[in-house]
Amino acid sequence: MPETVELPQELPTRILVVDDDDAFRETVCAAIARDDALVLADQVSNAESAREAIATGEFDVALIDLGLPDGNGIDLIREIASTRPDTDVMVVTVFGDEAHVLASIEAGATGYLLKRSLNDTLGATVRELRAGGSPISPVIARQLLHRFKKDTPAAPSQPAVVDDGGLSEREREVLLFIAKGFTVGEIANMLHLSAHTVATHVKHIYRKLAVHSRTEAVFEAGRMGLL
Repeated sequence: MPETVELPQELPTRILVVDDDDAFRETVCAAIARDDALVLADQVSNAESAREAIATGEFDVALIDLGLPDGNGIDLIREIASTRPDTDVMVVTVFGDEAHVLASIEAGATGYLLKRSLNDTLGATVRELRAGGSPISPVIARQLLHRFKKDTPAAPSQPAVVDDGGLSEREREVLLFIAKGFTVGEIANMLHLSAHTVATHVKHIYRKLAVHSRTEAVFEAGRMGLL
C-alpha cells in the first residue's frame, strides 16, 4: 500500500487590528475568529500600543485606522513599511477624502477601505491583499478616477500616442475593472477566470507600470491615458 504523503497546511494569516473604536474593533475581531484562515495576532486601541506591537509582535497584515487618540495612523503605516517590507497594511477608516488616501498610499498602505465597506468580507479582502491585490472601496477608486479625468488636459488637435506600458489586452481589461473598484474575485467571475489567474494579471500590471498598489496603478494608468 503506497505511503500517504501529507501536504503541509497553509498557516493562517495573522492580523494586527489598530482602532480606537471599541465596538468596531470587536466586530473585526469577531470576523477574524469566524474565519479559519485568519488568526488575531493582537488588537490595540492607540498608537503607543501599536508601536509596541509593531516592534515585538508577529503579524502578516495590519488593519489600521487613521484617527487615533494619541497619534496618526499614517505614521504607523510608514513605520511598518520601513521595518516590515513583507507585511501588508490596509487602512480601514471613515476618512474618504483625497488627502488621507494619497498620504496613506505614499506611506506604504496596500489597501484602503471605508469602514462601511468592510461588512462581512474581511476574509476575502485579506486573501486578496495577500494574493497581491490592493482592495480599495469602489467609492474611493471612482473618486480617484474622476480626479484623473478632471486633471487630464484637453486632447490636442492631433491624436496623442498612448503608452500602453507593455500591457497585454487582457491586462488592460483587468486594469479597467480595477479602476472601477471591483475585487479580484469579482473580476474573476466577470471574465470567467480563476481568482489566481486574475491575481497574476494584477501582479504583472503592477510590475509593468512600476507601482505597488491598486491606487498607484489607477493613478499611473490615468497619467498614461489608459483609462
